[in-house]
Amino acid sequence: MSLPLSNIKVLDLSRVLAGPWATQMLADLGATVIKIEHPTRGDDTRHWGPPNLPPVGPGIESGYFASANRGKDSVTLDIKTTAGQTILHQLLADCDVLVENFKVDGLKAYGFDYAALAQRYPALIYCSITGFGQTGPYAKQPGYDAIVQALGGLMSITGEADDKPGGGPQKVGVAVADIMTGMYASNAILAALLERQQSGLGQHIDLSLLDCQVAWLANQNMNYLLTGEAPTRIGTAHPNIVPYQTFKTADQHLMLAVGNDAQFQRLCKVIGKPQWSEHPHFATNQARVEHREELVAKLTLILLQQPAAEWLPQLQKANIPCAPINTLAQVVQDPQIKFRQMYRQMVDETQRKIPFVANPINYSRTPIAYTKAAPALGNNTEKVLKALGYSAAAIAELRQDGVIGHF
Repeated sequence: MSLPLSNIKVLDLSRVLAGPWATQMLADLGATVIKIEHPTRGDDTRHWGPPNLPPVGPGIESGYFASANRGKDSVTLDIKTTAGQTILHQLLADCDVLVENFKVDGLKAYGFDYAALAQRYPALIYCSITGFGQTGPYAKQPGYDAIVQALGGLMSITGEADDKPGGGPQKVGVAVADIMTGMYASNAILAALLERQQSGLGQHIDLSLLDCQVAWLANQNMNYLLTGEAPTRIGTAHPNIVPYQTFKTADQHLMLAVGNDAQFQRLCKVIGKPQWSEHPHFATNQARVEHREELVAKLTLILLQQPAAEWLPQLQKANIPCAPINTLAQVVQDPQIKFRQMYRQMVDETQRKIPFVANPINYSRTPIAYTKAAPALGNNTEKVLKALGYSAAAIAELRQDGVIGHF
C-alpha cells in the first residue's frame, strides 16, 4: 500500500540534526527525499564519530548521521556553481517541499531564498530552520542545541539544586532542542501541504530552535507566568506533583510517579503507612507539594529498607506507576520494547547490516516500510541526474568540474 506521503517530493538542503530529523520523518511517511550534500565532505555529521558504520568508498558515515537520515537519496552538488544551480532548479520544478538550515540570507546570494523561489515555484513549501529565526536581534547569530538549551531556560530547570551533591545546570543528554524543532518542522510542513490543497499555494515556514525550546517548556512556562517565580532545578522531582521523582532503594534507584491521590493511597498501603493518606500534610497533591521535603524524607527512609527488585513488583501489583532506571543496553532488551520492535536492522544496498530505531508511528492500513538506510555520500547522484535527462558524458563532465562528487 502507498504510504501517506508517497506523492510528495522533498528537497533537503539541511545539515546536522533539526532539518534532517524533520526530513527523515517525511521520508518515513513515504515522501521521496533528495538530500543535497557537499561534493567532498557531505553533511557535517558524517564525521561526528566514532562510532562509524563500516566504510563503503571514500565517504564517512557516522552513527550520528545514520540516526537522522534514513530513507533519503544523497545527491552531491556544489550549489555555488552555475551548473549546480541549474540542477537544483531542475529538481525544484518537481518538488513540493524545500527544507534548509542555512544562516539567514545564506541562500540569497545564489537565488534560492524564499522570495526568489516563490515567484518561480508558487506552490513550493519552503521551511527554514535557524538557531534564532529569520528576524530579531539574534537572527544573524549561529545557533547550536547546547546554546539554545542554556539560553532558552531548559538548563535552569535541569539538574540538581546548587546546594545538593552534583548540583548545577545540566544539559539534557540528547540534543532535544534540535529534535523538537525537527518535530515542529515536520508538523508544520504537513499542515502547509493540507492548506495547499485548498489554496494551491505554498508558503514560507520560519522555525527557530530558540522559539521551539521556549514553546515546549509547557507547564514550567505556566508555572512562571502564573506566579512570577522562575522555576529552579529540583533534580528528578516534578514541580507540580509529589511524590514524582527517583528514590534510592537498598541497592539502586527507581522512579516513582504518583499522579493522583488514589495512587498515593495505594502507595501508603504498600509501604505499610496507610495512615499517611489521611494526614493533612499528605492527603492531597496540593498538600504534598507544600510539604514536599517532609514527605520525601519519610519515603526515602522506608524505600531504603529493601532493594529495587523487592519494591518494584509490589508497586506494580498495586498499579502504582514506577520503573527501574534502565541503561540503553537494558532498554534494548526490555520485553515491551522488543515486542513493539523499536530496535530493528536492515540490509542496505551494499549489503551492510545497519541497526536502526523504528519510527514510533504505527498506522493500521499503511504501515511504515523501512527500505532504505541512511545513504552513502552521493549514492543516488547519477540516478537522479539521469532521470533529469543528463547523459553519461554530461555527468562525467560535472564530476570533472567538481559540481558533483567522485562517489
